[in-house]
Amino acid sequence: MPPSPAHSDDLLRAAPAWRLTQPSVPPRIVAVGYRRINKMLQELAPDVADRARVDVLDVGFEQAVTRVRALQSQQPVDVVVAAGSNGGYLRQHLDVPVVLVKVGGFDLMQALSQARRLADRIGLVTYEGMAPDLSRFDRLFDFDVAQRSYRTEDEARACVRELQQAGVGVVVGSGVAVDVAEQLGLPGLFLYSMDAVRAALEDAVEVARAARIEQAKRERLNTILAQVSDGVIAVDRDERILTLNPRMAQWLGVTPADWMGQVLARVCPELSLQHTLRLGQPELESIERVKGKALIVSRQPIVEQGVLTGAVLTAQDPISIQRVDRHIRARIQPHQAARSRYELSGFVGRSEAAQRVQALAERCAQSPATVLLLGESGTGKELVAQGIHRASDRRDMPFVAVNCAAMSEALLESELFGYEEGAFTGARRGGKVGLFEAAHRGTIFLDEIGEMPLPLQTRLLRVLQEREVLRVGATEPVPVQLRVIAATHRDLAERVAQGTFRLDLYYRLNILRIEVPALRERLEDLPEIVQALLQRQLARWGAVGASAQRSVWLQRGQAMSPLLAALLQQAPSHPWPGNVRELDNVVERLLACVPDEDLRALQTPQQAQDLLRSLAPELFAMEGTRQVPDTLRMSVGAVPDERSRITAVLAACAGDRAEAARRLGISRTTLWRKLKGP
Repeated sequence: MPPSPAHSDDLLRAAPAWRLTQPSVPPRIVAVGYRRINKMLQELAPDVADRARVDVLDVGFEQAVTRVRALQSQQPVDVVVAAGSNGGYLRQHLDVPVVLVKVGGFDLMQALSQARRLADRIGLVTYEGMAPDLSRFDRLFDFDVAQRSYRTEDEARACVRELQQAGVGVVVGSGVAVDVAEQLGLPGLFLYSMDAVRAALEDAVEVARAARIEQAKRERLNTILAQVSDGVIAVDRDERILTLNPRMAQWLGVTPADWMGQVLARVCPELSLQHTLRLGQPELESIERVKGKALIVSRQPIVEQGVLTGAVLTAQDPISIQRVDRHIRARIQPHQAARSRYELSGFVGRSEAAQRVQALAERCAQSPATVLLLGESGTGKELVAQGIHRASDRRDMPFVAVNCAAMSEALLESELFGYEEGAFTGARRGGKVGLFEAAHRGTIFLDEIGEMPLPLQTRLLRVLQEREVLRVGATEPVPVQLRVIAATHRDLAERVAQGTFRLDLYYRLNILRIEVPALRERLEDLPEIVQALLQRQLARWGAVGASAQRSVWLQRGQAMSPLLAALLQQAPSHPWPGNVRELDNVVERLLACVPDEDLRALQTPQQAQDLLRSLAPELFAMEGTRQVPDTLRMSVGAVPDERSRITAVLAACAGDRAEAARRLGISRTTLWRKLKGP
């Protein structure tokens, strides 16, 4: 998540370079100088009052630094104006621009001309450096000028004494030099002119204006950077930090103001940009661990007008990238998700048992709670699971199915939870997204949950409780938002008693519960189921051929009516241990294996039954050992109400429920439930 606006504002205020610009407030200039320069500044300040506010201080050096900082704490100071050694001192001790009053050639010539009238030998005392081309000036105008320079006030006193001893009759120089000369009894001429001071004030106004423009750009950039989810650090050519956005500061656990101006390699070696600055080449998407957090880092040189001026580092959170990736994959696959194979209407049947499953599944689809599907193998539990997914508000999101009994414990763990790069020998480079993460915002179907090993049951329990997944070899969990549907043909309560299934996991799974009935418990649905299976098989077989071949298959399906009638007649005699899946296999076998001439030769029901016996002998295996009432031998379409049929079987068994359940091919519990009614 991006930082909150309040948090971003706090970070912006923490860095002086990020303070907000106030266009209505004019630039503030502080002019510093003693006596002569101070008087000039006082006289010229009104000339720029329409463009800047000018405060003139009659102090210098340490006192000037203290006063400027005090003013800056009340309102930001844009520029300081000073001259000579005072200006040099302020440049070293203040963090604001200092404009020096400079002496031009005309000022120098005018001062020396005046000095020539007072004495033949002239002393020129300047701050930090000699006046350029003075020797040519001496030769041109036949002046005898002795030049000295100083850095401190004590050095200025020494220079003036030395000149006095050398016979100099007049001293030209800065305010400090002139003051010292007058104290020693020498005439002094102030070197700075009103024009020089005026030019310095004009330069200060321009510097302040340019700084305001640059500050506005910087603030605009940092306001933008404060809203991005990536971390950003920018440095200059010396790797000193220029920009540190709030997201990066949050990851590093620092305040931006504390790092501004620091060398990045010193404060955070893991993110150093020295290599980028040295080679001028980008380095993209490397993995760095900083403050215990893994980041995807890219480094880029900053080149302005062909010159390398710095470098920028951007960092991304891998978990956020994975989350965005999952979201994108989910959003760009809505049509794939919409082409899921089954809806709840695909659970064919009008029996009470089938209608009960459909109605309960519809209600479960409206809830985000976990669903547990119970039923024998082949009864259509995955069809119900997909139907619930399609009927829910997750219909456009992924539906991921996994059979918990089909893989070893280690393989199942890596498939479900995923793994980090290097988590084990042979781990894929970059790691792997697990099925829980792949099903983010959708549904995961855990088939044969009763076969899941105990260690994985513990990890699954945490997914259900905390809605987060910890990859194999990872230290940071990944949040997931998904629907869990589990299915089993096992008696989970019995497995809990045996110690092979966790009781707490059982309670987590057994929230919304649907029992999918066996085929032998809804035999009245057989005609409709067989017809649906036949149409599905015809569509599958016809889809692989040309249009003419598809027409042949449709005709073949119509010709199979006598054989399918024989199948429906014989079906009640078979226990159907494979349920609908077994019935589907039988229908496909009949469709594929019966020659056309055999179908055309069928004239009587007995012939159809004999052909069926030759192709599906397992349907006749119970004959002679299993007594099936006449009511169950009828065509399924003609079978009366289910309860009437059960009552008839019970009467035939003289009330023996165990025998009635055996003959009906159902358990005693199911028989008791059906007799009890809704």
